[in-house]
Amino acid sequence: MNEFAVTPLDRRSAVDELAAALRRRILDGDLRGGVRLPESELCATYLVARHTARAALRALAAEGLVVLEPHRGARVAQLGADDVRGLYELRTALEVEAARLALERHDGRLPGAVRSAVQALAQVCGAEDPAWSAVVDAHEDVHAALVAAAGSPRIAAAHRALAGETRLFLVQLRPAWTLERMAADHERLVAGLERHGPEVLRAHLRESADAVLAQLG
Repeated sequence: MNEFAVTPLDRRSAVDELAAALRRRILDGDLRGGVRLPESELCATYLVARHTARAALRALAAEGLVVLEPHRGARVAQLGADDVRGLYELRTALEVEAARLALERHDGRLPGAVRSAVQALAQVCGAEDPAWSAVVDAHEDVHAALVAAAGSPRIAAAHRALAGETRLFLVQLRPAWTLERMAADHERLVAGLERHGPEVLRAHLRESADAVLAQLG
């Protein structure tokens, strides 16, 4: 079965367009972890030159969504158990401290930007059959807003560096998480942070990490 169907792109920004098209397919789960991305097939599918395909794949590799292997080409990235554990540990270190600072610097409350991001996530999750890539984007906005509320550019920069892996994590979480749960968990998270403090976030991150680890066996 052919993974690809001919999809012409806007030639004015073909590299960006191809990267965006592949990114959406990866985050929607259409192109699963480990799937090969042959340059020749990308060129035939999206009607682009080989150098355009290579540039788009390099861009996605920089985001952590694609792995480039010498003499073997490109494949969609996927997280193994050790990756999930490491990501959980680093996200916890950054986000729990960010939550502590955010609460400290805003008198025990989270700023409106965090609440707005949670509401936007709930709207996406409440839509009829939303693309999972839209859920991933909205989820990313919630955690980015929470980190930004800490007012620490260094923590924010370190957190942004995890964006690609975190997006892959959300793709792998999809089979274990309903849209309703995704929205409700983050609404409870905000209330819990303000009521009980930053350790609530540790439990929030641990629960989803355990769900992905369970799928990985």
